[in-house]
Amino acid sequence: MRDVREWTTSLVRLVKRHRDPVVVQALRSSAAATIAYVIALRLSPEAAPLTAPLTALLVVQVTLYSTLTTGIRRVNSVVAGVLVAIAFSLLVGLTWWSLGLLIVAALAVGHLVRVDEFVPEVAISAMLVLGVTTVGDTAWARVLETLIGAVVGLGCNLLFAPPVWVGEAGESIEGLARRVRQLMLSMGEEAAGRTPVEHATARLHEARRLDHDIVEVDAALRQAEDSLRFNPRVKEGLLHRVVLRTGLDTLEICTVVLRVLARTFTDLAKERESEPLPRSFASETGAAVEQLLSEIADAVVSFAVLVTTPVSLNADAAESRLTAELRQAAATRDKLAQLLLEEVQRDARQWQLLGAVLTEVNRILDELDTEHRSRRLLEELDRVSREQRERMPRLTRLRESLHVPEQLRRNRTDAERRSR
Repeated sequence: MRDVREWTTSLVRLVKRHRDPVVVQALRSSAAATIAYVIALRLSPEAAPLTAPLTALLVVQVTLYSTLTTGIRRVNSVVAGVLVAIAFSLLVGLTWWSLGLLIVAALAVGHLVRVDEFVPEVAISAMLVLGVTTVGDTAWARVLETLIGAVVGLGCNLLFAPPVWVGEAGESIEGLARRVRQLMLSMGEEAAGRTPVEHATARLHEARRLDHDIVEVDAALRQAEDSLRFNPRVKEGLLHRVVLRTGLDTLEICTVVLRVLARTFTDLAKERESEPLPRSFASETGAAVEQLLSEIADAVVSFAVLVTTPVSLNADAAESRLTAELRQAAATRDKLAQLLLEEVQRDARQWQLLGAVLTEVNRILDELDTEHRSRRLLEELDRVSREQRERMPRLTRLRESLHVPEQLRRNRTDAERRSR
């Protein structure tokens, strides 16, 4: 029985590893490069047509959207470089000064044909072609190999859909929320006791470092958004992109407000450092601050879980948990407001800082509010749909003729249900 459990565990681990997007991408790239080389051996006059597998390897990107855009730009860059090399070979040949002119001309042509990040590829292709003896045959063979590699790369992505990176983006968003939660808990614990200025300053620096985490999460989310475009495995790509993007925007706003709150705590610690028993808050007020930050921290994590839960799954539990946590946090906020008022009435010297604490927690609660998120989600969905119609009017008319607006209305209905 134990052997059966171990075998089952190993099988599950193997299946998960093969379904990992990184493993899938490696297998797809290797297969595309091999197929491109086999085809080029039959069609290209070169003995070792390595340009074809190289192009296929570079064209098969992590998403179908980037593959389509990258493939077109890469083919343009190689063809442009070959044409520049042919022109130079007919006029001046290969010398040290002609090589310099060739590189300058190739880079200029790369910017003219707008191949973006593949501008150096134009110069590389031109130098490789100009450096051989039989320029004409090699040039057109390189063009042929490039076309073979690009076609094979595009074909592999059309036949074998690239992995969807939504899961990885969701994990990044949840990881950011948990780091925010941990910082809030630390700030709450220090607020409930005696807070040295050094500790409050350390929390402020930690809050500032969250900006780097947001950049990493944004990169993961951009990759996920690209993986949803033109992907036949995804039915609600637009809704997925809008839900994740608006969720990250909300968390980013919360981190900004949290950084301001950490600054307020630091200023309070500095103001009361000279007192006999330096405390940022009175004993009862500090306990209320700790409780409120703990409840908001839990709500931040629940919010992240809600926005990363697929629409097709049951998200009622996450919605109910977030609503209950926000309701409890609002009650604690009201209690804290009364305690802060009493503290200001006893000593009004730091009333601006104490009022700022209440203002900042109110802002975070407002951002996490489900009604606020509902409006934000619907506004963003309408904005994206409007931009798509304005940018591609012909495609919009085609969609209308195919009754695609019904799908857009379903997306809006799903968004309303998701944001309740």
